[in-house]
Amino acid sequence: MRCPLCGTAPGEKTKFCFSGGSRQRPGLSAPAGASLVGFSPKISDPALARYVRHRLLWPVIFASILAAAAIVGFYIYGERSAEMDNPQALHTGLVVGGMYLAIALCHVLGRNKEKTWDGTVEDKRISRRRRRRRYSEGYADYLEYTVIIRSDRGKKYLLRAENDSTRYHYYRIGDRVRHHEGLNSYEKYDKSGDEIIFCNACATLCKITDEHCFRCRCPLLK
Repeated sequence: MRCPLCGTAPGEKTKFCFSGGSRQRPGLSAPAGASLVGFSPKISDPALARYVRHRLLWPVIFASILAAAAIVGFYIYGERSAEMDNPQALHTGLVVGGMYLAIALCHVLGRNKEKTWDGTVEDKRISRRRRRRRYSEGYADYLEYTVIIRSDRGKKYLLRAENDSTRYHYYRIGDRVRHHEGLNSYEKYDKSGDEIIFCNACATLCKITDEHCFRCRCPLLK
């Protein structure tokens, strides 16, 4: 079997071609009753809408808890410490709490700016990288797998992973993909040759035969 992208023969027992990046699929067929071709209408499922709302809500709740803790903490510090008195300590707590809320607000506004768009997998790369070890001397080598997606409007997006080739092999050069608003994920148009599928909500890796993500219970877009 030869790689359809580069024409090389990776061998019978090799699942992936490391030249062209194509997954070798001898005898693989789609599940019965499913074409797996086309963008899924399940994107309108209420479970995904709830997931998006919760994804925006939890950062606000978490930031509110941190802000309240900062305000109360600085107020108590001002009452009990000789280094800073109230209302100076309280004002400091209000500033710190406001920063937490501002960060959460920026996060929510950034998510709200995400729109649905279509694009194409333009290229894939495997690079050898090196970086200094964090807690010991010397350097650590790793492989960086990059999938390059070009939107129909011409903007380029990069999917990177260190020492994990799953997404690299999941996407093929020329694949049509769709980025869904609020989910920050990519759905493939043609999933007919796949054995796996990523949950577009939480990015959990699932089997192509599954109907729902086993982690977040959202419907899989297929």
